[in-house]
Formats: sequence, C-alpha cells, structure tokens
Amino acid sequence: MKKETTLIATLLLLGACASGPPELPYPAFIQVDELDDIFMASLPGVRAKQLSGDPQTRRTSNRIDLPPDWAGTSGGVPGRSMEVFVISGELMVADIELAAGGYAFLPAGSLGFNLAAKEGARILYFVNDTDPESVIRSPIIINSDLLEWENTPKLGVASKELRSDPGNGARTWLVKVSTGASQAWESSSAIREGYLVDGNQQYAECQNGEVELWQYAPGGYFYRPADTISGGPESLALTESVWLMRETSKGDSRIWPSCTIIEPAPEPIS
Repeated sequence: MKKETTLIATLLLLGACASGPPELPYPAFIQVDELDDIFMASLPGVRAKQLSGDPQTRRTSNRIDLPPDWAGTSGGVPGRSMEVFVISGELMVADIELAAGGYAFLPAGSLGFNLAAKEGARILYFVNDTDPESVIRSPIIINSDLLEWENTPKLGVASKELRSDPGNGARTWLVKVSTGASQAWESSSAIREGYLVDGNQQYAECQNGEVELWQYAPGGYFYRPADTISGGPESLALTESVWLMRETSKGDSRIWPSCTIIEPAPEPIS
C-alpha cells in the first residue's frame, strides 16, 4: 500500500510538471524561487523576494536571504509590527539565537533590536499594518521545535501556534499535513497566506465553481482573499508537508460540501 501511494504521488508530481500553474485573480501556486529580487531599504545588503504587499500601508511579506556576516536592526519599520521565521541558517535577535524553525514577533514600538546572521540565513520577513486592536505589546521570541504538535479536527493535520492576538484575532501558526492526507473544501473570513516550509503538496483552489489544481514544492506560496474556497479531496500531501500560515485579523472557517457556484438564498415571499 505504501509503495502504491508513493507511485501515485510520483505520477501526480510528474504530470503537473508538463504545464504551468493555472492563472488566478490572486497570488496562489507561486514558487518563490521564480520571483525577481527586490531592494529593501529597511534591510540593506540582502537578497529579497516580495511575496505580497501594499505600498500605501507598507504591509509586506518577503523571503529574504541574509549573507554571511550580515548585521542590521529591526528599527527599519517604525510604527509597524514585524515577524520573522527562520527557514534555514541561524539568526540572532538581540542576544537570542534562532535556528531553523525560530520565530520572532516584534510589536509596534519595539525599535532597536539588533539582528545578525554570522553564517547567513534564509528567513520569512513580515511587516504588518498598524492595528489599534492588537493587544500584544511584548516581543515573542521562540523556538518552534520546543512546541508540541497538536492534533486538529482534520484527519492527518496537526498544528503549532506561534502567535494568537486576543485583540484583533491575528494568528501565525505552523501546519503539518501527513502524507496522503486530504482536505475539505474550506474558506476563511480573513485573508490567509501560507508558505510551504517543507514537503510537497497538491492543492486546489475553487474558482467560479471550477477546480484549479497545482502542486507546491518547498518555497511554494499563496495569498488568498477572504472567503476564498480552497482544499477539497484532490488536495493531497504528496509527502509530509509543513506550512507557515498567517491571518492578520480574526478568521472564521467554513466547510463547503463541494466546489460549486453558491447561489444566493431566495428572497422571502411577502
């Protein structure tokens, strides 16, 4: 059975390589390695790839490669909260060393944290919009490897909570999907973004009642608008997969029976 599952997964992966990902009206099925490098004034001397952002509010999501002997500061984003997740290498935040899986949340007003990567590092770097409803005012700096995976109601899916703000409902968490585990059709009332840290996963987006399917390799990324439907039985983990997920406001999940065009409820008869 194990060999059969592996063979099916291999055939699926090879089949997907024959053509490019479907075009969607929002960023999904993105492989970050294929994005162009950008310049970041707040972190000079790095190679950065912007995943998503808003130039008016300065909200931004990025994957950044820090070269060996790099040093900087968190003071480049005044008035904004900042999040960092270490994909590989080691990053010093003040005097705390974060290896792969390390996470730091620096709330607005947390200026002057020294950052350094003696041997270089690859990180995810997020700058959030100003949100007066956020109540977390102290930095969070943790090693996610020290946290236990917690089972979820979804079969084959576990999670680790990195941050949960009781004020605005913002969350950052890790999701682990076991090999062969499938998903329900699901939507969230909040914008959700995800980055595939490890593994390979086939995923589907529901667009106007049509299933759009693609496979993510490590470095895959999506940014889904609120109430976007995704998942479904064809969304399979081809290998054990670990995602970093974020929502910057409270999101209520809803399960859908299928990928269909949902008709509005009829008007009441008077």
